[in-house]
This record gives sequence, C-alpha cells and structure tokens, in this order.
Amino acid sequence: MSGNRRKALLVSVAIVSGAMLMTACQDGDTSGDVNTDTSASQGSSSSGKTEGKTAGSGEKAASSGQSAGKTDKDGQSADGSGADTGDGTRAKVEQTCGANDISWSTKAETQAGGYILITAKAKSGITCWLPAALPTVAFGSGGTEAGPAEQSVGKQIKLSGGTAAYAGVQTKTTNSNNGVEYDSLIVGVGKNDPNPVSLPVDSITVDKPIVTNWHTAPADAVPFN
Repeated sequence: MSGNRRKALLVSVAIVSGAMLMTACQDGDTSGDVNTDTSASQGSSSSGKTEGKTAGSGEKAASSGQSAGKTDKDGQSADGSGADTGDGTRAKVEQTCGANDISWSTKAETQAGGYILITAKAKSGITCWLPAALPTVAFGSGGTEAGPAEQSVGKQIKLSGGTAAYAGVQTKTTNSNNGVEYDSLIVGVGKNDPNPVSLPVDSITVDKPIVTNWHTAPADAVPFN
C-alpha cells in the first residue's frame, strides 16, 4: 500500500471515530436532560402534595377554630341565657306559665281600703315559672289596665303542686266619684300571654287600678297606693 493511501485511510478512520464519539456525547446529554426533567417533575409533584397537605391542615385548623368558636359562643350564650330572677342572676329556662296552665281564684280583702287577692296555682301535672314581671290585669272590653303598685319587679316563682303565687289588685286609687262598675277582671301572665282568662268578682268600681308583683306569701301582695 502506498503512503498516500495509508494516510487517506487513517484520516477516514479518524473522522468516523470522531462522529461516533459526538453521537455518544449527544445521547448522554439527552439522557441527562430527561433525567433532569423527570426529577423536576417529581419535585414539583412532591411540592404540590406537600402544599395540598399543608392547605388541608390549615383547613382542619380553621375548622377546629370554628368549632372552638361555636363552643365558646354556646358557652357564652348559656351563661347569658335563662330567666331573670329579679336579683341580677339568671335561672335555668324551663316552661313559662301561661294563663291556661294555672288554676285561678280571687278573693275580696278589706285591708288597705279593700283590694282583690288573686291566687295562682299550677294545674295538676304542670310545673312552670311565673316570670319576674308584673301580672297583666285589665277590666272590660275597653282594656283598662292596672298599673304597677311596686317600684321594682319581683322575683320569678316556680309553680308546681301546692305552691301558690299571689298578686293584689286595688281597683280604685282615686278619691273622686269617678269609675266604672265591673264584675270580672282579665288576668294574663305578661302582656304577650295568648290565653288571658276572665275571673269573676263581686261588683267593683274601677278607676286607675294598680296591681302588685307576684309573691309567695299573700301578706306581701297587699297593694298600698
């Protein structure tokens, strides 16, 4: 083989080897890019899951906070609820008496110039509370209503069994000859009682009447003008 042909052959071998080497490098780079992208994708997915878990934890925390808020609110509501006892405290709310829950009676008394004593007892099987509020006492279709005979509201009273509550009504507080004659009075447990009752009494003259709070002793239910 001549020298020129050997040189040409060596050059060809060098060129082919160089091309193969470049192809191998390019294949290695592509593989590296794919691995890098996959790693990044996995990292992104992991990050998304972590963020999702964190968000979920945050939602649970928020839910827990809301639950705690409800508990606090309920507790506060319980502390601030109940029937007003008239002495700055509150008692557990139970059934409030309506006029139709009560057995009523009236009696004419002579003390303090004469008044009508109203007695209230719970009907058989009923336990209820008379609220710390003035009884509603009215006369006739015109609705002449008795005003307060006391300066402050009394305490609530629990009616059950033989327990009774008393209120006194003075039907005439004026010194004039004015007034209207009635033979009954209307009683309700507060102004919003849906079922007031009409109670018979002897003939009475009504002019600017007054009524006491509910009391547990009849002697405390004497109305003084």
